[in-house]
Amino acid sequence: MPMDLTRSTITLMPFFDTHSRDQLRQAYVQAWRKRREGLPMEPLEIQIADVIELHPEYQAALEQPVGALARDYMPEGDESNPFLHMGLHLAVRDQLATDRPRGIREAFHKAVRRLASQHDAEHRFAECLAEALWEAQRAGRPPDEQAYLQRVRGIS
Repeated sequence: MPMDLTRSTITLMPFFDTHSRDQLRQAYVQAWRKRREGLPMEPLEIQIADVIELHPEYQAALEQPVGALARDYMPEGDESNPFLHMGLHLAVRDQLATDRPRGIREAFHKAVRRLASQHDAEHRFAECLAEALWEAQRAGRPPDEQAYLQRVRGIS
């Protein structure tokens, strides 16, 4: 089922700007627990759980979170950080909901038509976003939205 990318269906995520790494990771654990137990969820928890559902490879760590919450994931060791990975999915979804940078939603729809699924398109956009964030951090400046948009347009 295609996800609805309108602003009214996606809660914007200032939560991620004001919480520590441990609090953010705990939010994933809590959202997944609530989804599994059928408990009422806040809109952001629903979004988080929707992303977790797409990643069965991370679900066991969230169900037994003691080690996962404190672990430092090292890219040098070719480790994937599940929290970063899923956070990039959420960031891409937020960008699509707000169409920021302007034109990203259209580029995403084109990419979905070209690729096998929305999830595949999200992964490709998340890779571009991670690269843009890494470049910005390395240069000590804000991310270049237009360069990022050009990258994602190259996918479609």
